[in-house]
Amino acid sequence: MSLMRVPTVLPDDLEDLIHRTIGACIAVHAQLGPGLLESIYSRAVAAELSMLRIPFEVERILPVYYRGAMIGHHRLDVLVDGRIVLEIKAVDRLLPIHVAQVISYLKVSGAKVGLLLNFNAEVLKQGLRRIVL
Repeated sequence: MSLMRVPTVLPDDLEDLIHRTIGACIAVHAQLGPGLLESIYSRAVAAELSMLRIPFEVERILPVYYRGAMIGHHRLDVLVDGRIVLEIKAVDRLLPIHVAQVISYLKVSGAKVGLLLNFNAEVLKQGLRRIVL
């Protein structure tokens, strides 16, 4: 399956990782389809990334600072190679608050790219938002 590459100023190796990660998510969606819980999709994405030997962390906990003081933690669904935040949803439709959530995760994690994935979409490509800081 061929995915359209999005022209950006990101390094080629990161673009390749993004492409491979999206491919893994599409494979999960093709196998499971819409209608399951987010936690199921998260585990399936982890299994697919493992099979592809793409490094990742599930439910990575990151501290949140305000004016130099730690005030809490964010929990990321999946952090791919320390560079791509995956936010996995299973909702009727993506909302602006979901995009804002990914932007917050990017700021906290230091990652430059976030993929907001709605596995409840009929076709995952329709439920995919790529967010670059």
